[in-house]
Amino acid sequence: MTSEPKVNISISAKVGVYGALVLLSIPALLPMLWMVSTSLKTDTQIFGTAELSLNSLFPNPITTHNYPAAMQNMPFLLYLRNTLLLCICTVTGAVASSAIVAYGFAKLNFPGRNAMFGLMIATMALPGQVTMIPIFSLFRSIGWYGTYLPLIVPAFTASAYYVFLLTQFFKTVPLEMSEAAKVDGANEWTIFLRLVLPLSKPALATCALFQFIGTWNDFLGPLLYVNDPAKYPLAYGLQQFVSHYGGFFAQLMAAATIFTLPIIILFFFAQKTFIQGISTTGGK
Repeated sequence: MTSEPKVNISISAKVGVYGALVLLSIPALLPMLWMVSTSLKTDTQIFGTAELSLNSLFPNPITTHNYPAAMQNMPFLLYLRNTLLLCICTVTGAVASSAIVAYGFAKLNFPGRNAMFGLMIATMALPGQVTMIPIFSLFRSIGWYGTYLPLIVPAFTASAYYVFLLTQFFKTVPLEMSEAAKVDGANEWTIFLRLVLPLSKPALATCALFQFIGTWNDFLGPLLYVNDPAKYPLAYGLQQFVSHYGGFFAQLMAAATIFTLPIIILFFFAQKTFIQGISTTGGK
């Protein structure tokens, strides 16, 4: 077999491509730049000028006292602990339950499999607002209101989106490998745990990242079910900070920056695995 010829891209073409990407990313990065810049200003710098210019975008001089002040005005460590607890529980539950369901759809033959898979996919078109009141009434009637259970337990019932992604990925695992494992005496659980899951790390990491970001940014769930300030996560705690310290604009932007920073760091560390997981879920 002859290998495909390599395409040599000139330096000028690379500069043009990267320059275009930088220009296209400016509209997305500008709000974040404005948030970070405002968090490093004093109130005089923020409200001292009515004209928006390039000079007014950057703080001069730079001040960092807004960050410790914002963390002192809200129990940041408590909110962070609550958020991480929710993230760990929901990520574990969502990935584990979705992987089990996806393996059944991808590798097991049973009557009505395609119909059930289609019905599951159809639930993705159902808006959350439609089921919000019935689910709230259910959780309140069984005594879960005011606890983390309504936020954690549903994650252990599989997510239709994650099941779809993982099903498409599991289908790319060669059937011959499963058949060879069965010949060696492995059952379905052994094949799932020791063969399919190790080969599916990119897809599992993608689902875990999606779930982590969703739980980290979740505001509506804690708003509905959490009524104890000691149980507030960061997203809901940030809203409480706005209610009490909305006039301290620089501190508000500092708190928003602290809230956003872990997600950015996580994405940069998991970027390669995330892109690999998304690009390999096309299925057959």
